[in-house]
Amino acid sequence: MTTTLESRHGWEPALSVRQVLTLERVLAGEPEVVAGAGQLDRPVRWVHVAEAADVGVMLSGGEMVLTTGVLLAGDEAKQAEYIQSLHRAEAAAVVLGLGRAFPAPPEVMRRAAERCGLPMVVLHRPFPFAELTEEVQCRLVRRKFAAVSLSETVRTELTALITAGAPLQRLLDEVARHGGCPVVLTNLAHRVLATAGERPAVDDVLRDWERVARQASACADDGWIPAELGGRGERWGRLLLCGYRGDAATGRLLADRAAEALVLHRMLGGGSAPSWEEESAQSLLTDLVSGAVPARQLLPRARAAGLPVNRRTFVPLVVLGRAPGELDRVLRLLGLAGLVAELADGRAAVLLSLPRDQDADALTAHFAARLRAGSRAVVAASDARTAWEDVPAGLREARHVADAVADSPAALDLPAVIRLKDVHLRGLVRLLRDDPQVQSFAERELDGLLGEAEPELLNVLRTYLATGRNKSRTAQLHHVSRPALYRRLEAIQARLGVDLDDFEQAASVHIALLAHDAQLR
Repeated sequence: MTTTLESRHGWEPALSVRQVLTLERVLAGEPEVVAGAGQLDRPVRWVHVAEAADVGVMLSGGEMVLTTGVLLAGDEAKQAEYIQSLHRAEAAAVVLGLGRAFPAPPEVMRRAAERCGLPMVVLHRPFPFAELTEEVQCRLVRRKFAAVSLSETVRTELTALITAGAPLQRLLDEVARHGGCPVVLTNLAHRVLATAGERPAVDDVLRDWERVARQASACADDGWIPAELGGRGERWGRLLLCGYRGDAATGRLLADRAAEALVLHRMLGGGSAPSWEEESAQSLLTDLVSGAVPARQLLPRARAAGLPVNRRTFVPLVVLGRAPGELDRVLRLLGLAGLVAELADGRAAVLLSLPRDQDADALTAHFAARLRAGSRAVVAASDARTAWEDVPAGLREARHVADAVADSPAALDLPAVIRLKDVHLRGLVRLLRDDPQVQSFAERELDGLLGEAEPELLNVLRTYLATGRNKSRTAQLHHVSRPALYRRLEAIQARLGVDLDDFEQAASVHIALLAHDAQLR
């Protein structure tokens, strides 16, 4: 498969003319570039020693031709035609050893080479061409072997990761490790779906992503190496090695091998795995929520992912009861910009990005109303944020609100968009649930009921307090008679040592129960 790929792209690992001229054996011949100095980065595919005047017919392109010019001396027409034939054959350069035939650089050949843009080098000291040929050929063979070895290593490692069910990010990390440069995966609209590599280098790439995305396809010579992604007649996106510092041909080989692996990864994922777009949004929002990465460092990723971030109002939401795909469809239907990501326990995070001249509360309410139409969806939100740095705290607050109302029997009676002020005591307890003193208070207040094999009494207490100590409603919800409920309430009060008819004692037990339940989610 390596041979097929090389023949398809028409390249092999090569040295440049400039690199050849810096070899120690070449320097011993005192080389001087007399023409085509601007073309020294041409790749040298092979070195060919030839004295024939019609050497051009023997070449296939990319050769560095070594000659003494003995058959050209004294005939300026032949000298000019010699250079023209090398140019037509797409030779990489011509190296002329000065001596009996040409004691000085021939002006006719120099001018012809300059017009053609063909690098012409003269050697001022006698130099065994065989040494140069041996040196360059050995280096080229070693480079080709190293490139083929790299190709097989990358293919083997990526295939093993795919077989083991590794996520997309793990594959990209491996490509970045082999390339020693940032790696960017985009869709067809050039929106960044995933990145890999050292974080500062990746941020530098994303900071000016719009310009990079436009120019990358024309910058392969500078280490910006793209590879198209697609299969079954469709293109999906593009992989880009950003600033690859090794040999360009080897970089293209690495990019092609990585692209093959990514296509295989996507095809094997089928319809069950999250799309690359969903994984991208989930990675970004997860990093924002966790706070592990400062928000300002995530801004280039958000911008490159296509989220409008300049002069915008951000509304962090957490939605219960709706799949990410449905949320994304509603966003598109309403023409709203935002990111959607799946969280744990049936929750999904949504980050709306709205123009500052529009009513953020009204647009958020419209979005929530569309979700709640004919369903039990719960939309928890924090207040709108105008500073990107405040978004992580907003997402965490929205998650707290969603957790506070997740199992609340009053959730459906709350507004379409639920905020922290709407969950009152339950929201406060949720925010304080990790405080050791709150945890100790809950354990102390509920000690008589905790650890029971049958949590029936604790469930009755939970319903009784949630219904505002309504005995009739509690009996109805537990399918027991009122006398049976009274006996259970008496047992609860005896075990806890409290009087539930006393407002302060009932409130204390209620707070403890909310804190206890918050620890279970």
